[in-house]
Amino acid sequence: MLYTNNSNEMLVLMSQSSLQKIFSGYLKNAKIFVSKEPMASSYDPVNIAHRDKQMEMVASILAPCLRNEKPSNTFVYGKTGTGKTLCVKHVTAELVKTAEENGIQMKVVFINCKMKKVADTEYRVLAQLCKEFGYSVPATGLPTNRLYEIFYESLDSQKQNVLLVLDEIDALVSKVGDNILYNLTRVNQDLANAKLTLIGVTNDLSFSEALDPRVKSSLNEEEIVFPPYNALELRDILSERAKLAFVTTGLKDGVIQKCAALAAQEHGDARRALDLLRVAGEIAERNGDLSLEEAHVDRAQEKINADRVLETVRTQPRQSQAILWSIANNQDQNLTTGETYERYKAVCKKRGLEILGPRRASDLISELGMLGILSVHTTSKGRHGRTKEINLMLSKHTRENIVEMLKKDFYFE
Repeated sequence: MLYTNNSNEMLVLMSQSSLQKIFSGYLKNAKIFVSKEPMASSYDPVNIAHRDKQMEMVASILAPCLRNEKPSNTFVYGKTGTGKTLCVKHVTAELVKTAEENGIQMKVVFINCKMKKVADTEYRVLAQLCKEFGYSVPATGLPTNRLYEIFYESLDSQKQNVLLVLDEIDALVSKVGDNILYNLTRVNQDLANAKLTLIGVTNDLSFSEALDPRVKSSLNEEEIVFPPYNALELRDILSERAKLAFVTTGLKDGVIQKCAALAAQEHGDARRALDLLRVAGEIAERNGDLSLEEAHVDRAQEKINADRVLETVRTQPRQSQAILWSIANNQDQNLTTGETYERYKAVCKKRGLEILGPRRASDLISELGMLGILSVHTTSKGRHGRTKEINLMLSKHTRENIVEMLKKDFYFE
């Protein structure tokens, strides 16, 4: 060990030594992964399992592009992790390839509407569209009408079919309203050469119902619904990815089946199943274990759930956080709504927050219950009436992490 008169230097040297130990140990540990890339949600597999029917439907709707005809506008619905975006990208890529082989001019523009500084204002969406056609516009300063003119001119600069894919289209409408969809659907009336078709991808199955009737009429859309995957389908997807991601001896029997079953119990989310298998592999590799076993999946499930809960709590309104703090920062269980409300008022007074009325506070408790953070059930108190009993639906470790996070990030104490 190196000795120094400076205690700070000693701490630095000890810290460097511990880091080197971690890194060298990681290099010596047995490998679980060949490559983590196949486990990423962004990975584009050669074959997309159990989505032939949906891809054929998308392809049949968009095929008129190959005859220089305009396809119908299309909405693709489905919960997270059901393969919507993956399939749309796959079909449109094949369509462009076929068009090029046959000398047909077409272009696909893909915009993720949840991306900040790309689709959080109408101006930025239009600026991005202009950029896709080679026209650079300033980040701010131009009238919106002028941006539409530039986009229309660039779009109509040659004879072509353009497919505009708006992924997470519901996020776009919630940010900027549905007027932009109305304008985009009417653009074909002003085009002499090009044809524009919209493809909206959304997790919100009721998205189109909330649109202005004029917008809905202008869209005149086709609809395709992607159902959740079942456990057998998820098992097939995981098996194909695992062949590429893990060493041959890295997976024990039952691991893939367990990941598939756990994901199917929730929402049939392939992304969730892939994350679960990947995190389990990372835990095994980090521990220097020689193989990935079901016990690693259990630990991965706990870690993912804890991370999800922490992120959910972090994004809740301050009033909901105050209610959760008043429950999580105490060891008591089976709190009544009255007891919880008194603790909540004390937290608000200490932090200078507005104190909500009992009814509104009760609504926030119910919302936390719907998120799976709290257990809320009504019990009878005999002649004293009925009340709600509240318990945390979290492990001790997750509760401690929430308390620490609220203390650190939001100054509850």
